[in-house]
Amino acid sequence: MAKTIFTDLRAALISMILFSVICGLIYPLAMTGFAQAFFNRQANGSIVKVDGAAAGSSLVGQSFSDPKYFHPRPSAASGSYEGGVSSGSNLGPSSQDLVDAATANLAQVREENGLAADAKVPADAVTASGSGLDPHISPAYAELQVPRVASERGLSEDVVRRLVDKYTDGRTLWFMGEPRVNVLKLNIALDNLQAS
Repeated sequence: MAKTIFTDLRAALISMILFSVICGLIYPLAMTGFAQAFFNRQANGSIVKVDGAAAGSSLVGQSFSDPKYFHPRPSAASGSYEGGVSSGSNLGPSSQDLVDAATANLAQVREENGLAADAKVPADAVTASGSGLDPHISPAYAELQVPRVASERGLSEDVVRRLVDKYTDGRTLWFMGEPRVNVLKLNIALDNLQAS
């Protein structure tokens, strides 16, 4: 009886060590090596560089408050775009807090863009994404901001619109999601356009 228990314990211990090495060491190292070899940019955070310096990640939104830049959608991550505090607001459609936040955001968007009090504004202009860190806005929200950005930069609206069109990504695999504009890439392109 005691010999059977020790045999079983030895087998369990060997299995635990073997699978710990395979699953805890070999597999993670292999996947990390594969990702670094074949998807280096994505594995390292999809960092966007300007003149060799990191300007941000194309996967994480960031705040642009200067009127010469396109503004992102609101962040539910404590009002900032810090990845460490990423979270949705978890507010439902019947939440008064959600209504108050959307109303305040709506007033701000209308004021920033010189819109009439009854002007329609896309939902992503006044509500946060599920993660609170969405780097994209809808083409409709980008179009709403074109006159302000063009005026602030002394560019024609057509030039800014063409840039928005260039940085508008279509649906993923032609059927998933919605068209979207990466705010960081668009703002960097605007700066590069004016620098040249």
